[in-house]
Amino acid sequence: MNLRHSPLTAALLLAIATPALAAPTGDAPADASGQAKQLDTVEVHGERVRKASSPKYTEELVDTPQTITVVTSEVMAQQNLLGLRDVLSTLPGITFGAGEGGGGYGDSINLRGFTASSDITTDGVRDSAQYVRSDTFNLEAIELVNGANSAMSGAGSVGGTINLVSNVAREGDFNTFTVGAGSDKYARVTADSNFDLENGVAVRLNAMGHTQDVPGRDEEFKHRWGFAPSVAFGLGSDTRFTLSYLHQEDNNMPQYGVPFALGQFNDGPLPGVDRETYFGYRNTSRQESTVDMLTGVFEMDLGDHVSLRSLGRLQRVEQHSNVTALQGSWCLPDGTNPYTGLACAGQPAGTWNPNGGPRGLVRDTENFIAHSQTDLTASFATGAVRHDVVVGASFSKEDFELDSGTIFRNADGSTTGISYPFQNFDNPYNIWTGPQNYYRTGRSEGSLANQALYAFDTLKFGEQWLLNLGARYEHNEGDTVNYTVNTAGAVTGIATGYPARNEEDLFSYRAGVVYKPVESASVYLSYANSKTPSKASVNGSCTPAIPNANPNLPPAANNCNVDPETAVNIELGAKWDLLDQRLALTAAIFRNERQNYRVADPDPLNLSGEQALDGKARVDGVALGVAGNLTREWALFANYTYLDSEVVRGVSKFCSANPSASCSNTASFPDPFKGNPLTNTPKHSLSLWSTYQLNDWTFGYGATYQGEFYTQNSSLLGSLEPYRTDAYWVHRAMVGYQINDRIGLQLNLNNLFDEEYYTGIRNNVTLTNGAVTNGNGWANPGEGRSAVLTATFKF
Repeated sequence: MNLRHSPLTAALLLAIATPALAAPTGDAPADASGQAKQLDTVEVHGERVRKASSPKYTEELVDTPQTITVVTSEVMAQQNLLGLRDVLSTLPGITFGAGEGGGGYGDSINLRGFTASSDITTDGVRDSAQYVRSDTFNLEAIELVNGANSAMSGAGSVGGTINLVSNVAREGDFNTFTVGAGSDKYARVTADSNFDLENGVAVRLNAMGHTQDVPGRDEEFKHRWGFAPSVAFGLGSDTRFTLSYLHQEDNNMPQYGVPFALGQFNDGPLPGVDRETYFGYRNTSRQESTVDMLTGVFEMDLGDHVSLRSLGRLQRVEQHSNVTALQGSWCLPDGTNPYTGLACAGQPAGTWNPNGGPRGLVRDTENFIAHSQTDLTASFATGAVRHDVVVGASFSKEDFELDSGTIFRNADGSTTGISYPFQNFDNPYNIWTGPQNYYRTGRSEGSLANQALYAFDTLKFGEQWLLNLGARYEHNEGDTVNYTVNTAGAVTGIATGYPARNEEDLFSYRAGVVYKPVESASVYLSYANSKTPSKASVNGSCTPAIPNANPNLPPAANNCNVDPETAVNIELGAKWDLLDQRLALTAAIFRNERQNYRVADPDPLNLSGEQALDGKARVDGVALGVAGNLTREWALFANYTYLDSEVVRGVSKFCSANPSASCSNTASFPDPFKGNPLTNTPKHSLSLWSTYQLNDWTFGYGATYQGEFYTQNSSLLGSLEPYRTDAYWVHRAMVGYQINDRIGLQLNLNNLFDEEYYTGIRNNVTLTNGAVTNGNGWANPGEGRSAVLTATFKF
């Protein structure tokens, strides 16, 4: 949908213009910084959050034995961070993958060295659909919970969990409207209105319309709109109910970036490639998504020390994507292959040959999620020990459908006569002029059901010692069905070896001891684990056993019946609230370890053909953070993470003892991964954002540093040291001016020095007998310098 002509955009502009002439309807409750900010579960003072939003966390952050970083809506607004990826890119220890895979185009997140794409929750319940969470207009905060976290969040959560906290109706009247315009055709309007009907009922409406071109890119654009109404009943009473709904539609140009190769003969984007150039076909590539989420939350206070909270949610995510990835072969301007250094065969210098990989690949996906989660919280004492207990149960059912096909076909479905000309590096012809007829080539369906019981208890022994305990038992069951499709695009049956099913009973736990030398500080030691079954997400699939054509050989490698993987996190940390609790300091050292993960095991004695749980990897790290106000005028939000990662064992024990071609290793490197760093795991990363208020002016500056990391970590890649990316800095600045109590202006400058950097790097190297024979890859250039001016109206 093109928002330049959107009726919603016009309606929002009218809504913004009209109240400017009307009498005020009331002021929102304000905190010490003057910001309207008060939640039932999160208290914010300036930029300080005292407690995580989930009822499973019984204590304030200072007494919670875990590293939790909270980015508030104020910090997001000050930096003009509009999407989940924008926010996470300012937090250290996080990198992003290429964002595309079997399940479709979407967020691809790596946290503390381990994938976290399926470890996203909204209001504490899983939001596992693979799509781009492109806008923060309906978010109160984003919480980054670090470390193995299955006891809190369920299966998976090896590196941690990312929780999105939604806006809902609350007490008090306020109206906030914004209008923004900027470089690269940026235009944005938002509305946030809360009406307190003074009888325990409140209504809130959030709405957004947004359009822009991607800064620093020639063709990519982002168009979206959404609205999120909510109504609350019984505010201020013992019994409360909130009903909320979110609808958002996106129409974007998928970003695959530019050709990129890391190896002995090239180190980054290919020579002669401009970071602004669009490769692929701009007239056919699209990524469209629709998100609908309906949530009901019932809360009841059963006396002074017992409360009940029950959440129910229905969510549907539909996505259509048409993409042309940058796979194929590349020839450098000097006429050599960037991966082998050899002369190109049958390809002009300085060109991309797109005759390989997906061209006009179409994916239609649909995710449906139903959640029910109930928590009972109680406070009581047993002798001298005080308990804050949470017991709960959750039930979820997820369904996934994927239809895939191609669009560059003749009317009869054939590809006869269809060719893909070579594309020049400097001026690719990125318009498709051939036939466009969609034909389905594949279909798959998945389901996942989870039932869980959990309990958490914080035991307080006097004023200085706390013991935090928690456990979760869950039953996780899922299946995937791949269908066979004929040449006419019709489903004709089920593929060999399917359906693939996995069923597991999982037990995860956590324990932490907290010592409080003074009321505002704590020192803690915690231990937690996570469990990851073969079917950990609805759009993922375990691989079933497929009989081998040779009856004397085991079935093809499979993992549907392999035991769950286990990861543990041990953390020693300290937290200190100082300056009258205006400022929070945190520090922690930790080890996050995958004690076992699945690897191929071609052992001839392995008659089942199952993978082996022989893989092992660890990340040792340091996390430092500061958030709050150094003075009443000077606020600071900064974090630093050090990650020292290592593959302890990357192949099966059989392959380590018996190097061979079937094991993809050699006698020189029986375990080519052992001792190497994990991929997508920077050793050093940091971020900071600081503002200073001078009368009616506010000045802000921020910087993000991303250290180098490895995209592949096999020692067979032709070098004893795997290939790594370049480190980079990105700087941001903001100037705000408050015209009066109700109108303010804010200018944001992103990527202040127009730094050229790359994210979402994919680097595929082809090996034959341990030698590099070919490869392909791409990377997304980071957004170039941009400027946005936003006017905010509050009534």
